[in-house]
Amino acid sequence: MTERVDLEAKQAQDRHVPVMLDRCLELLAPGIARPGAIAIDGTLGMGGHTEAMLTRFPDLTVIGIDRDQMAHRLAGERLARFEDRFVPVHAVYDEIPQILADRNIESVDGVLFDLGVSSMQLDERQRGFAYSYDAPLDMRMDDTDELTAAVVVNEYDEADLRRIIRTWGEEKFAGRIAAGIIAARKTAPLTTTGELVKIIQQTVPVGAQRKGGHPAKRTFQALRIEVNHELDALERAVPAAIDALNVGGRLVAMSYHSLEDKLVKRAITERSRSSAPKGFPVELEEHQPELKVITRGAEPPTESEIDENPRAASAKLRAAEKIKKTKVAA
Repeated sequence: MTERVDLEAKQAQDRHVPVMLDRCLELLAPGIARPGAIAIDGTLGMGGHTEAMLTRFPDLTVIGIDRDQMAHRLAGERLARFEDRFVPVHAVYDEIPQILADRNIESVDGVLFDLGVSSMQLDERQRGFAYSYDAPLDMRMDDTDELTAAVVVNEYDEADLRRIIRTWGEEKFAGRIAAGIIAARKTAPLTTTGELVKIIQQTVPVGAQRKGGHPAKRTFQALRIEVNHELDALERAVPAAIDALNVGGRLVAMSYHSLEDKLVKRAITERSRSSAPKGFPVELEEHQPELKVITRGAEPPTESEIDENPRAASAKLRAAEKIKKTKVAA
């Protein structure tokens, strides 16, 4: 418990280096530099990106969304000086439509997503996100939720464990790992990350453990995604963010593994193409694309940024600009 208090006591500025910060601000600027602009930081975390936006754009208001209550405590302290220009919201990012409706806001000028697990969550050992030290099997981003990693590994059947680890973790040894978990829990329930790591190390072939990073990396990713329903929420969140944008507003999203990036890419691509039927002689206004893609593929961080912030190494950034108002269904 001392560890948690000590980590939380540290200033957010000392614990968090925002990923690709300058590039994010550059991409968002045409929308959020406008007078009276409103932006959404859909993944507030410790508030680094929001702090930079509010500092650089003095007429901007940012709605900071995060499901993690500790993130709100840390970011709230960091951003208190901005007073009512910062609007914190304890929610999941797929709740954007309701969040805006509750505040009588019709549209916004920028949306930022910095997806995946945060530095804060990895650093706070007791939450069990990291495989590098022993901790309770938790992995909840919102500690008021009931589902934990312990529930998944101890109560899901072998077929579901195999599916989750293979699908969410892209782990080719998912079958072996699932069988290993089932065998181990027959003796006693699994309660710590260390116990799970040991099972994975015993089941993944030694040759495979010499390459591709830590053998538990993909299984921990899979469990975290399952516990927090991350990809289901993201699949709803990106279209909701696009719908919420004013014309000229911009969406910027950073992903850290292929599953996230595919969802972001698909949502942007669908809305940046004409919806006219194939062979249709004239493109009607209703068929014109809503978005213009403004990054070439997925942009990686620079080498200097990776040197400064190693956790940025796997980041992939995509951005698009709203060029046509979303048609509201009757």
